[in-house]
Amino acid sequence: MKHGRSPSGRPRSVASFPNVVGPLEKLDDAEETSPLLAEETSLLAVRSKVVSTDPSSPGPRSSLFLNSLSLSKDLIEGARQMGLNYWLRFSKGLILFTITVICTVTFILDSEDPESLRLTFASTTPKLIHSERTESNFGVLRIRLQGPLEENGDGNLSASVRLYSSSNESWTLDVNNTMLEQGEINEFDYSFGCQGNADGYCNISVVTSGAVVPLAFTVRELTDQVEFEIIYAALVLVFVYVLIIFDLVHRTLAATVGALAVLAVLSAIHERPIIDKIIEWLDMDTLMLLFGMMIIVAVISETGIFDYLALKAYRLARGKVWPLITLLCVFSGVLSAFLDNVTTILLMAPVTIKLCEVLNLDPRVILIAEVLFSNIGGTATGIGDPPNVIIINCFGRRVLLSVFLQGITFSNFTAHMSIGIIFVAVVSYGFLRLYYRKMRQIENPDPPEIAELQHEIEMWRRAASRVVVVTREETLMRALFLQKVAEQENQLNRTLHRKRKEEIKDFNEQITQLEKEYYIRDWKLLLKCGGVLLVVLAFFFMYSFVPNVYVGIGWIAVLGAIVLLVLADINDLESILHKVEWPTLLFFAALFILMEALGELNLITWIGDQMKEFIKSIDKDQRLTIAIVIIVWVSALVSSFIDNIPYTTAMVPILRQLSEDADVELPLLPLAASLAFGACLGGNGTLIGASANVVCAGIAEQHGYDINFRHFFKVGFPMMLVTVSTATVYLLIVHSAIGWNEASSPSEPS
Repeated sequence: MKHGRSPSGRPRSVASFPNVVGPLEKLDDAEETSPLLAEETSLLAVRSKVVSTDPSSPGPRSSLFLNSLSLSKDLIEGARQMGLNYWLRFSKGLILFTITVICTVTFILDSEDPESLRLTFASTTPKLIHSERTESNFGVLRIRLQGPLEENGDGNLSASVRLYSSSNESWTLDVNNTMLEQGEINEFDYSFGCQGNADGYCNISVVTSGAVVPLAFTVRELTDQVEFEIIYAALVLVFVYVLIIFDLVHRTLAATVGALAVLAVLSAIHERPIIDKIIEWLDMDTLMLLFGMMIIVAVISETGIFDYLALKAYRLARGKVWPLITLLCVFSGVLSAFLDNVTTILLMAPVTIKLCEVLNLDPRVILIAEVLFSNIGGTATGIGDPPNVIIINCFGRRVLLSVFLQGITFSNFTAHMSIGIIFVAVVSYGFLRLYYRKMRQIENPDPPEIAELQHEIEMWRRAASRVVVVTREETLMRALFLQKVAEQENQLNRTLHRKRKEEIKDFNEQITQLEKEYYIRDWKLLLKCGGVLLVVLAFFFMYSFVPNVYVGIGWIAVLGAIVLLVLADINDLESILHKVEWPTLLFFAALFILMEALGELNLITWIGDQMKEFIKSIDKDQRLTIAIVIIVWVSALVSSFIDNIPYTTAMVPILRQLSEDADVELPLLPLAASLAFGACLGGNGTLIGASANVVCAGIAEQHGYDINFRHFFKVGFPMMLVTVSTATVYLLIVHSAIGWNEASSPSEPS
């Protein structure tokens, strides 16, 4: 008798026959089912289903006919579904290919035109700073001006930029005397419609109403399509999120295609950046931090410490899941308040995954809870999250005397934020308990041994799919991976039958068995790793407080990784580099380019300007209350879909203008706190809302657990709504009702 083979080349198992219902009968517990026996049993099961012995059922021939008809319908439906899936994949590939080709051609056809910053001065006598003959395909001149300037100032001293062409235009800004004396500058840009004068030239001059003012400027010719740049930017952002939300492509590829699309839009309006500028858009400090910490964590994992810590936590938990989840969430939140939350997740995620495997929990649930509380904890201090660091750096300069009078310092900013975060964390924990009130949402329905085998099968399949068959060795490697999949599937079948009559082991017996598997494999390497990690973490703290540390957190992580590699003396360096999350690093690089390019298209600035104009239109008595609500909620929603670093950078000058505008009369402290709460807590809304979210998903994927956009969104977005609502109530009570708007103790509202 010839035994059939499945398309993958391995013997068919019960799972290969969808019409087989129910367990196999009377298998001996001690007997190991061979592949041939499994196939024989499967065929007998099919025959027993086709030829029914029930007296009430039709005869063998009619039963055979009915089952054949049912099988034919199933095959037809399956073929239709396969055909539909094929055409959907084909359509998706064709659309993405077309978009990529169009963007590539658009990018190639525009030349690089580097912006050259020119210096000049403005006085009471008009001074010509730019004269250029306009071309037919360029109808806009955009001037970017730097100097001690502001919008809506006191009006005592102003500087005007005038365009002399067929349609004369004028752009006026106020000169800030304090900034002029201290050497501070702001940057503004304005677009002139330019059709040329009688000679075809557009001339730009500057003039002031009083003193001499130093200026720096750039002028660039743009196409008429620049008036639609915000619409194009929004369309690119929506396009990227559609790719990510529906898992049409991997998020790294989606961000890369989005970066290409937004660069194509810049090229279409003749604003293509040079390669040096694109490299400047990359946040190298973040990329170096990720790379260095990934190397350190990879070396630490060789010691077995993650397995050992997971076993100790399992012993302490004794089957109590929620106390353990609470401990992990509190630890991640507190640590993220003083340490970068990306570093926190890089250190905690491997332990959490191993712990969940030991406790037979779904690691994705615990990891998402950890990263949510990590983002919440990072909001508490001035160094916990990048938006807070930006706010402290921009509003804490000694040259901004008006800001210091309003009380923006590291200590009182941290006091405002940390008190609010305590309430936010308590409400968030209550929401988490309510959301996962049923333990089956957290626990794995299968026994630990079964779940581990299923996970290993999936990991071997992924390993086989990632092998690019070019050489003979790679062909052999892929075949070995597939053979391992078949062996694990047979092992899974045998384990399933054995588990049916196996009694549940005692807790102490489980601990004894796990201690044989999870232990410290290399104590010397562990001591080396522990020493280097402590030094790296100490430098992270000193970087925030000690002025004599002249390297950023990125350099600290990379230098620590180099020192550890030298101390560890690992011969197989490729195995360490293989554990680095390269897709995550590429995703961040593409995301930085995408977000900075959206900023160049003025999408983020437009959002801030609309917010500012709306706040200024509110009645004075309700202005502070409405401003707090608008800033915190717009910041939260925007930061859920746009990186909060460029958004915070764009919002800082807008908040400064609102606080210094005599007609608006808004204190700066509640505005800054609203921006910080919204930008930091909004990162919990989506998978790419915060850097720690993406890092967590990358680590989970490396261990074989997929955290996609929708999985994270189902928990993260409701959590974001709850936390932002709590923060809004806190801000309204503290600033609108109590009036704690200065560095001193709370006072009654004026």
